[in-house]
Amino acid sequence: MPGHGSAAGDTMGYVQHVALFRNVNQGQRGHPSADQIVAAFRAAGAVDAVTFQSNGTVVFTARDAAAAAVAVRHRLGDDGVFDDLIEVRPLSFLELIVAEHAGAPDAHRRELTLFDEAVRLGDASIAHREATKRRCSVVADGAGWAVVLNDRDRQSNGTPAVQAIIGAPATSRGLPTLARLIDRFAAR
Repeated sequence: MPGHGSAAGDTMGYVQHVALFRNVNQGQRGHPSADQIVAAFRAAGAVDAVTFQSNGTVVFTARDAAAAAVAVRHRLGDDGVFDDLIEVRPLSFLELIVAEHAGAPDAHRRELTLFDEAVRLGDASIAHREATKRRCSVVADGAGWAVVLNDRDRQSNGTPAVQAIIGAPATSRGLPTLARLIDRFAAR
């Protein structure tokens, strides 16, 4: 955490973020390892980078998280282990999403899908049609994000539904996963 003797020196102005990699299974052949991901974040100037689970979720602290993510993508691409989407949001944003949705009786079927922050889902009828085709519905959205409710337990349809709606890459994490992440990393 910033202010805890980080080797990066002055950490004033650093903010804790979460990076969600698209299509990563750490340690699997052709995917980056946890060590490669952490090293790439360190090289990008991030402090305290920690992988969470093995699905390409990383908690890190940085002044400019977007620039760090771009540098991480380039480094991992140069290493030949990753060249896809990395979406980054402040941990505080994920805390708000979890707080808003965790009390719902169907919270275990909800997932947060992230995509380019300059993009919104747009026409509600198109979003409804595309989500319905993929056995889910959009229950909340904003610039660069949507919360999707899957029709059944143990489904994850947010990424394909949102990608069909916006015509661009997206990445998702289930609300239970995000709740565990918040429990582990949020400031007390």
